[in-house]
Amino acid sequence: MIVSPSITTAVRVAALSALDLLFPPVCVSCDRLLSDRADALVCGVCWARTARLAAPRCERCGHPSDGHACRWCPLLPAYVRAARSSCWVGPGTALAIVHALKYGGWTAVAAGMAKRMARLGFPDDVVRERTAIVPVPLARDRERERGYNQSALLGQALGESWRIPMWGDVLHRSRTTETQTRLTPEQRRHNVSGAFRAAPGVRRRLRGAHVVIVDDVVTTAATLNACAAALFDGGARIVSYATFGRAPAIGDQIDTTGELLDGNSRRH
Repeated sequence: MIVSPSITTAVRVAALSALDLLFPPVCVSCDRLLSDRADALVCGVCWARTARLAAPRCERCGHPSDGHACRWCPLLPAYVRAARSSCWVGPGTALAIVHALKYGGWTAVAAGMAKRMARLGFPDDVVRERTAIVPVPLARDRERERGYNQSALLGQALGESWRIPMWGDVLHRSRTTETQTRLTPEQRRHNVSGAFRAAPGVRRRLRGAHVVIVDDVVTTAATLNACAAALFDGGARIVSYATFGRAPAIGDQIDTTGELLDGNSRRH
């Protein structure tokens, strides 16, 4: 018996409608009931509450700039061309969205996060040259326990938006590392130093490429820098970074709109 695709689609829609009646979808951030599944299980209010990095921003590292010395560029190796993040991540909505993807098993959230990452304004040369996306690899035991790599989910969706491939096989973890959450910046660098390597046999593919490393959140860039070093050693010509969230740099104070504050006054 041949089943018409239209019948199959109708059955799927009916099944989803029945599930919505029994288990109404709610926002993974605020638990508010959702009217539909259109925007990756996050309500419009919560997406609007994610504070974007305010302008003006550094052309290279994407960090808000007040005209003084950049806090972020010194963190980046010379072969890193540009870094961009969609929003600030601290206690609140953006962190809840990240945790829903990373620890809650809500993989559908990656599509909405990647949609916002796709809008990031990279320099023109990055847009012209970017060859492929490389997700930060998880340790095997963590990926087996979680069932997926959140960075790969973001990278796949972002690659589809940018119309470039995701190379999920060119970068490997050479050892398991401690979680970075409670470590100091120096401890973070030491923790991931040498923890990644380019996969055997990928030098020809990487040679001359401008690759964009994708992760969910960047704090001190220690993990991204360790990945970039491995890719650069493996033949990549230049590297850029794209993340959904960015933690404020040491000394940064952020208001609810994403502006940098200096004491009680706004920086200009």
